[in-house]
Amino acid sequence: MKKLLCIDGNSILNRSFYGIRLLTTKDGFPTNALYGLVNVISRELEALKPDYAAIAYDLKAPTFRHKMYDGYKAGRKPMPDDLAAQMPVLKDVLRLMNICICEKAGYEADDIIGTLSYEADKTGDYETYILSSDLDMLQIVDDNTHMWRILKGFTNIEQIDVPELEAKYGIKKSQFLDLKALKGDSSDNIPGVPGIGEKTAAKLLNDYGDIDGIYDNLDKISGSVHAKLEAGKDSAYMSKTLAEIMFDAPIELSDIPEFYFNHDRIISGLKKLEFNSLIRKFSSSKEEINKTVSHEHHDSSET
Repeated sequence: MKKLLCIDGNSILNRSFYGIRLLTTKDGFPTNALYGLVNVISRELEALKPDYAAIAYDLKAPTFRHKMYDGYKAGRKPMPDDLAAQMPVLKDVLRLMNICICEKAGYEADDIIGTLSYEADKTGDYETYILSSDLDMLQIVDDNTHMWRILKGFTNIEQIDVPELEAKYGIKKSQFLDLKALKGDSSDNIPGVPGIGEKTAAKLLNDYGDIDGIYDNLDKISGSVHAKLEAGKDSAYMSKTLAEIMFDAPIELSDIPEFYFNHDRIISGLKKLEFNSLIRKFSSSKEEINKTVSHEHHDSSET
């Protein structure tokens, strides 16, 4: 099967910027987010060796979620100047790495990745790997779609497939979106049902299947949980819509070109950023490839 790598650019960029001490070039240009992202991506490219690689970013344009709920993602801090300065350079580096940059007005990076993974699933000829630290992505994990979740630091990556997801939350994979709709998500300012936490939400879903089942059986639920659910019904359904990843972004799998490394191009870009350790890494990788090609050529010439 072909391998598709989908990278959640915003998630990794922010984790890199806030998780790595300030780095600068000799002339003072900040590079910590650039360094972290290139380091993480290059490591996963080397491990996976994908046939196709895409990175998705949010644009500033509002989505239907912002129009539906004024509070959606409210309270997030604006992008720091040192991070904003790195964005144009980052995209130049990604192009040198032959990673397809995907941005669509009115759609979030999650929706772009969701659409690509859905299209890949439909072909039956792909395995998709999502590189992100955002748990939202778990709703699209399935037998052919895997998540590599970046934990604290950049050496600790957790692969989450359907069995791990179900064991982690104590629910079926198909119930993950309803779990988030009930408990909410403070990182995106999705309210959920006030007062309903993850454990209560998981128990309700195990008992009644989904949000519809819960509200169809509300008379069977007593006490404070009943009162919270009754008061938070509209919020629950709105939260589900806000949290749901869309599969209709205006992007096609055929838009993603075949992935390949051009080591010389990458190295030249990294030299400008003074990423000496990454230059050594890519130079070593290039030498290994050259040795392999030379060995294969030698073997074929002998037969």
